[in-house]
Amino acid sequence: MELDDTDREILRALQADGRTPFSEIARRIDMSSATVHDRVNRMEEAGVIRGYHADVDPDAVGLDTSAIVGLRVEQGRENETLERLADIEGVQELTLTTGEWDIVMRVHAEDTDGLRELMFDTVAQMDGFARSQTMVVLDTEYESKELPL
Repeated sequence: MELDDTDREILRALQADGRTPFSEIARRIDMSSATVHDRVNRMEEAGVIRGYHADVDPDAVGLDTSAIVGLRVEQGRENETLERLADIEGVQELTLTTGEWDIVMRVHAEDTDGLRELMFDTVAQMDGFARSQTMVVLDTEYESKELPL
């Protein structure tokens, strides 16, 4: 789907606050609410807009330990490993990568015992698992969900 400047303005507004009413976006860009609604529907159908989510603070819900984990898996088992990892509670993000690690994931747990359990009792026991490196996140200084449009 080809995006024009108006689509990008709508996306910027929704990235900043997904609950912004279409009428407010329409006012900002001097367009009718119906047109904004139509454009948003078109971007949703094309997969440009993948969904709307609440940004929940992990610490506020008792997930005080976060980690970035690099995983090496047996060659040819990357896709099945990604599918299994996606079903594990606490796994927030999965990326297929080049370099030393086949998969890099971000995980959240209640504490270091929960992280140990997730890594040793779940991930390390998976068929195809070769090795991992876990880096505990001490603090997240900056995180953005907004793409540069």
